[in-house]
Amino acid sequence: MTAKNAFYAQSGGVTAVINASACGVIETARQHQDKIANVYAGRNGIIGALTEDLIDTGQESAENIAALRYTPSGGFGSCRYKLKSLEANRREYERLIEVFKAHDIGYFFYNGGGDSADTCYKVSQLSEKMGFPVQAIHVPKTVDNDLPITDNCPGFGSVAKYIATSTLEASFDVRSMCATSTKLFVLEVMGRHAGWIAAAGALVADQGIPVVTLFPEIEFDQDKFMAAVKAKVEAHGYCSVVVSEGCHWPDGRFLAEQGTKDAFGHAQLGGAAPVVANMVKEALGYKFHWAVADYLQRAARHLASKSDVEQAYALGKAGVEYALQGHNAIMPTVVRKSSDPYVWEIGEAPLSEVANVEKFMPRDFISEDGYGITDRCREYLYPLISGEDYPPYENGLPKYVTLENKAVPKKLDPFEV
Repeated sequence: MTAKNAFYAQSGGVTAVINASACGVIETARQHQDKIANVYAGRNGIIGALTEDLIDTGQESAENIAALRYTPSGGFGSCRYKLKSLEANRREYERLIEVFKAHDIGYFFYNGGGDSADTCYKVSQLSEKMGFPVQAIHVPKTVDNDLPITDNCPGFGSVAKYIATSTLEASFDVRSMCATSTKLFVLEVMGRHAGWIAAAGALVADQGIPVVTLFPEIEFDQDKFMAAVKAKVEAHGYCSVVVSEGCHWPDGRFLAEQGTKDAFGHAQLGGAAPVVANMVKEALGYKFHWAVADYLQRAARHLASKSDVEQAYALGKAGVEYALQGHNAIMPTVVRKSSDPYVWEIGEAPLSEVANVEKFMPRDFISEDGYGITDRCREYLYPLISGEDYPPYENGLPKYVTLENKAVPKKLDPFEV
């Protein structure tokens, strides 16, 4: 059988370890050049496939590809672009086939979250609906940790480690100043509908920190929240609050809603921390500081979780291996066998059961009062933030790689996205 080329791309918000998955895909493909001739990466996600803007990863040295394992963000550029259905936009699918044929692409690896799983699932149907043979494998990635079936998602463990650490360190700061100054610190974290990242901030309670956590799964009750904050400040002299960007009022309105939409049509969020901090100031008079973790939380490769890095690489590697075994329309998953000691293995899930499905925090992961986490949640979280995997340093800074990203020569006419 003649070797085919593979297409790989990154999609959605990037993470501290998505490049580790890319490393897993590319290094594994290079070990099977009798079946995968080369890996072409899409510049800026699926847009790179549509516009025939392909990167020849074969031009990168083995050292540069290996360095992806400890380099944050998306080495090939990412995007927020969701393919419509075949019926709604047949033109895009015909273009994909045109590009895949021109560059002899028989494998499609898409590295992303829920919306990306939907794109990958649609591409996987090109064989059945349009007669073009391509094997599409979704490589999971999302800091939100909200993909179904898999125990957890690459990217989450490192964000959780960063948020837990940052909440702990900032709380020590507040504790040292609370007698005469700041009594409240509010940290806003990502998580539109699922409170996994916020839950990581709640881990600091295990070190004696008074913390109130606001989850998207729990409707915001202003009076109850104020009472919780007041009780902790009166007992400890200070309090930290970890608020998910998706925290919302009983009518569904986000505390942080700005009235704008992102590229996927989701409400654009940002600003829950100052809303909460000012709310406390007006009601209780406490001096405060607040911060929005934003890009810092998902780019913090210097503090990545070792288990997260290992799983990100393993899932990229497994994606290639599944494709070589003839699989299509699946996503490799993490299957937890034990939490103590932490043991996991690779499984698989059909994309038909993954695309556009969100996994929320179980109610029994959240304390009865709605402001903390349970022991069951702790048992789930601690293995995911365990271990350190520091990047190399040079002159005091992490030494990350910037790829050459040489373009594959184009063969087709331009295409407007």
